[in-house]
Amino acid sequence: MNYNRRNFLKSATLLSGAMATLPAVAREAHETGNDWLLNAQPGLPQRFNMSGYAAPKIDKVRIGFIGLGQRGPGAVNRMSRIEGVEIKALCDKIPERATKAQGILEKAGLPKAKEYSGEDGWKDMVANEDLDLVYICTPWDLHTPMAVYAMEHGKHAASEVPIAITLDECWQLVETSERTKKHCMMLENCCYDFFEMLTLNMARNGLFGEILHAEGAYIHDLLDLNFNKDGYADMWRLRMNATHNGNLYPTHGLGPVAQCLNINRGDKMDYLVSMSTNDFMMAETADAKAADDSFFERFAGRSYRGNMNTTLIHTAKGKTMMIQHDVTSPRPYSRIHLVSGTKGVARKWPSPERIAFGHNWIKDEELKELYDKYTPALIKHVGEAAKQVGGHGGMDFIMDWRLIDCLRNGLPLDQDVYDGVAWSSIFPLSEQSVARRSRSMDVPDFTRGAWKQNKPVNLTLDGGATTGVRKVG
Repeated sequence: MNYNRRNFLKSATLLSGAMATLPAVAREAHETGNDWLLNAQPGLPQRFNMSGYAAPKIDKVRIGFIGLGQRGPGAVNRMSRIEGVEIKALCDKIPERATKAQGILEKAGLPKAKEYSGEDGWKDMVANEDLDLVYICTPWDLHTPMAVYAMEHGKHAASEVPIAITLDECWQLVETSERTKKHCMMLENCCYDFFEMLTLNMARNGLFGEILHAEGAYIHDLLDLNFNKDGYADMWRLRMNATHNGNLYPTHGLGPVAQCLNINRGDKMDYLVSMSTNDFMMAETADAKAADDSFFERFAGRSYRGNMNTTLIHTAKGKTMMIQHDVTSPRPYSRIHLVSGTKGVARKWPSPERIAFGHNWIKDEELKELYDKYTPALIKHVGEAAKQVGGHGGMDFIMDWRLIDCLRNGLPLDQDVYDGVAWSSIFPLSEQSVARRSRSMDVPDFTRGAWKQNKPVNLTLDGGATTGVRKVG
């Protein structure tokens, strides 16, 4: 795509009166000289709307997995339990991991998959295998390159979170998905949590009135795991914490509340401000470990992202969201998940989950009645099987089953490329805001205006629910 960067910047400056008032993505392009961002500006027309897009039906979904370390084996296990799936290929940089994953298929009574390994094994797998879906479970910086490569080779892409870590990558994913008409789904499993799905359906049915504020978070003490030599391959997550300061992992808390607010489907995130505390633990931990073990010397004497990041997001329709990130402080796990409206409020953490329609939380028996009445059809259909298969209490399996059922029946996906990149964009945007003393940053409209017409996520099983669950053992 050809585009004159100099003319664009000249025109934008004349229109705005100052470079500081350009949208965040244009500022990033100006500061980094990255022409891709200018080529994908929201001012250009949308090539094709992937929201609500129904790709051709796939009777048997042939899958290739990339990344078999932390998350990959669990995904292989879950997919092995879903009918209408053929696991064709397994890939990891380390050959032994791909070989080990074969045991999952053997236990499930499934044929062996072809193994790929090495630095570029994933490219060989995507280019040479007849696949319908590439399932990506690798370190964050590989998510976008792998998803783009998959779509360019005619495959749908599904990636662990976040699906992008720069605005450039966000636009690459949008442009590629629209051009190839291949689904690009970020695997935000928390959208399929039982309580999150309940509150989404309640919000859709107006029980909370007009939703005006929501909160989400990823508060999870990962300090030991980040410094564990056998934790994240090549210490990639620790390195991320040493090179970025903002909300590095926004989507678990943001995704579910964004759906309640119909973000990209009737409303959009407009701008944000973000603030981080100083780091009070990671640098100290790195220095202490380096004193006893030379392995950690490369991590000593460095700056790390602040313990707590708080990001406030304002929507086009005047709603607000607060998203927090803290993965070092010794606190109980929390994603908060608060949805507040003109008629009521729901909150999951701190436990137990609660709902109120006034000054007091409703009683347990009333909450049970709400579960009985407003649990979406998806959860009622596959929820019990999901609890048996597992994966964060079952929400991982619900997500995978729903993805496969949609592909097999030619249905739109619950999470499209615009959702994935919008939720992931909080990573780089929060980083930019923190670096600029919490300056307001515009959130790009990745739908290029289509959010005004896009329909909310479909909570029915209309046209689907034809995919069975295999019994193993």
